[in-house]
Amino acid sequence: MEPKTVFVVGAGPAGLFAARKIAAAGHHVSIFNRDIRPGGLAEYGIYPVKHHMKSGLRKQFTKILSMPNVDYYGNIAVSEQSPLTISALAEWRPDAVVFAVGAQGTKKLGMAGEDSRGVYSAKDFVYHYNGLPPFSTQDFSTGRRVAIIGMGNVMVDIARWLLIDQPGEKPEEVAVIARRGPFEVKFDNKEFDEVEAFLDRKLFRGELARVAEPLKAVGQDIAEVQEKTFPWLKSEAAPPHPGKLTFRFLSSPTAIVPSSSGRIERVKVAENILVFSGDSTKPKPSGRETELPFDTLIFAIGDVADPSLGLPYAKNSYVTNPDTSDPNRAAYEVFDPASGKPLEGIYVVGWARKASEGLVGKARFDAEHGCDHVLKYLEGKPKKVSLLSAEILRELSARENAIVSKDQVIRLQQAEAQKGALVNNPEFRFPTNAEMLEAIEVFEPAH
Repeated sequence: MEPKTVFVVGAGPAGLFAARKIAAAGHHVSIFNRDIRPGGLAEYGIYPVKHHMKSGLRKQFTKILSMPNVDYYGNIAVSEQSPLTISALAEWRPDAVVFAVGAQGTKKLGMAGEDSRGVYSAKDFVYHYNGLPPFSTQDFSTGRRVAIIGMGNVMVDIARWLLIDQPGEKPEEVAVIARRGPFEVKFDNKEFDEVEAFLDRKLFRGELARVAEPLKAVGQDIAEVQEKTFPWLKSEAAPPHPGKLTFRFLSSPTAIVPSSSGRIERVKVAENILVFSGDSTKPKPSGRETELPFDTLIFAIGDVADPSLGLPYAKNSYVTNPDTSDPNRAAYEVFDPASGKPLEGIYVVGWARKASEGLVGKARFDAEHGCDHVLKYLEGKPKKVSLLSAEILRELSARENAIVSKDQVIRLQQAEAQKGALVNNPEFRFPTNAEMLEAIEVFEPAH
């Protein structure tokens, strides 16, 4: 089969493993990435001190980029508001396009006061402390009492950052606010081990007593919490000074009340009961409300696809083919409701297909499985006269962006490693795009 040209938009785990699968089949792949550095959430979502995990993934990604039939164009976003749009990509006549842009939309609750200062989405907050421009230099200040909405691993990472690794003054309290109860936690025990010393056991047991009756109504016994979901209650460790970790169960935020300065001051919450929904429970407002004092609030309730990309969009996701005759293939094909047909040769993989599902391993599996359908599609299509690499670079450069190649990515990694060795920080990263681009230009390898 004659090699064809496939564009991959996004260079996180899904995009890079998709590129490898397609390139290994003999096709030419051009990767377009919003960020200068490839890696996506593997670079900017994994907790900062997990050096070994990040290093291992970077080595895999470097091997993918080193493939001779893979081109990389960093520092160029694709969206309706960007210099490079989906329609512009189509004019370069790729044989197929795979979108692996992740879930870049923010998910909140539509409450009054969400635009108050001190209110953040978890994704943006994690990008900030992991050093992704422009989030790295934006204001994500936290105060004395921080509320985190959600009970997953992202919540644990943020609590860990606030209570342990955040530079400067730590908060006095990090409170987890959850719609349901202690039996519905979503975090892994191994992850929670990192912050369990901060769990205020006395306050936690008081919280269990507060929600005991609503839990009992659905057959949940607080006496079983220690064995089933919070084994850390077996110890009586006092929270380290100065911070503590607390939980507020059966509480759904309904509004944010700012102070006169415009920063969050209080959170209104509806107190819930639990009702059965099939084999699980769901929260239902009890009719009672209360207000809780917080000066910072972080939504850790998952993410959504970004509608500004320009693909057909509905219900927080890009629209995929509803044809059930081949559900596996249909799950990856982008569908245009206006025409009632799939967009030919256009696919979504990873979190772009299903937001916030799984980690790197799941993204890799989803990308490779989706690319099985891409490769099958390419088999039966005549090759288009696609733009050559030099022509693409010329087109991109005309859009006034400093385009970063895969060779320049290596130079950046070497420059940061050299700087990191000087400041004894193996995870040193230049905090702005301008500093990265300057480092690429001036870096001279040590001899």
